[in-house]
Amino acid sequence: MRITPIVGKNRVYSSNVYMVMGEWKRIEDMNTLVDVGNDPSIIDIIAKMHAGVGKNKVEQVVITHDHSDHSGILPLIKAAFHPKVYAFSPFMECVDHILQDGDTLRMGDRDFEVLHTPGHSSDSICLYNEDHGDLFVGDTPVIIRSVDGAYEEAFYQAMLRICRRQIKTIYFGHGEPQFHRAQETLLHSLQNVRNSIRHKKD
Repeated sequence: MRITPIVGKNRVYSSNVYMVMGEWKRIEDMNTLVDVGNDPSIIDIIAKMHAGVGKNKVEQVVITHDHSDHSGILPLIKAAFHPKVYAFSPFMECVDHILQDGDTLRMGDRDFEVLHTPGHSSDSICLYNEDHGDLFVGDTPVIIRSVDGAYEEAFYQAMLRICRRQIKTIYFGHGEPQFHRAQETLLHSLQNVRNSIRHKKD
């Protein structure tokens, strides 16, 4: 599996955009964008990528949540590459398939589990690949350094589910990926969420 960040050329507020491809770019692999951001200049960048012989540059798009910095140019991506679009929110435009918690999606040459992680937004999801230990989190706040936040039980349960997976790399919606000590970071965040909820109840 190859995970490639797509960096636009315009100075607009936009999320990270990741292209997920199979290692050998076979016909059966699914060229997938995780989020599309808000910068139209990525369309020309994607059009110049080698995506595999006889394959669409973008075969599917997965939106981690319906905020404009993650989904703003979705209509343009849809018009340019005609991908199938997956999202958790039933209210988004251009969506072909509504995701459910626990669904499995083929991205590149690997399967990813869909984890519903309400907190940043009600439709936030993470995408987890067991083979490589990769986790796409969108804007789900998985790095929590204090107990001062106000967290709901649903978010704690979502964090608990994430921490039960073996995570090696975290791909964020903003900022650089975390390649080292990802599991340790997540467990520390889980403890802070737990303590925050306990303090709120006291």
